Amino acid sequence: MIFLLTGGISALANFLSRILYNAVVTFPVAIALAYITGMVVAFILAKIYVFTESSHSLAKSAILFTAVNLLGFIQAWIVSMVLEYHILPAIGIHQFDKSIATLVGISVPAFTSFIGYKYISFKKI
Repeated sequence: MIFLLTGGISALANFLSRILYNAVVTFPVAIALAYITGMVVAFILAKIYVFTESSHSLAKSAILFTAVNLLGFIQAWIVSMVLEYHILPAIGIHQFDKSIATLVGISVPAFTSFIGYKYISFKKI
């Protein structure tokens, strides 16, 4: 339950920061920057509230966390781009298209990220 709450907070940070970033950079770049923002929030919250008994050092956890999130970023970025530039326009959705693409893109890696965090980034030995 705490993982879902901390994940929701980091997803909100990702979503809201994408809107801010998109004011000054292109959508693809905004997605990347927002993912990094959400990832930093997720790491801090996960380390403090979810995976408190990790056997890895903080530095090792951060490196492994970043590696796990690389897969999540690839998933989120591809989904967001395909939705924004192909699927949503094809079905006639133009209002809130960037927000829809961002929300779906953020949601896709939730399961794979949890598995990666639990068994790689914050592994208990």
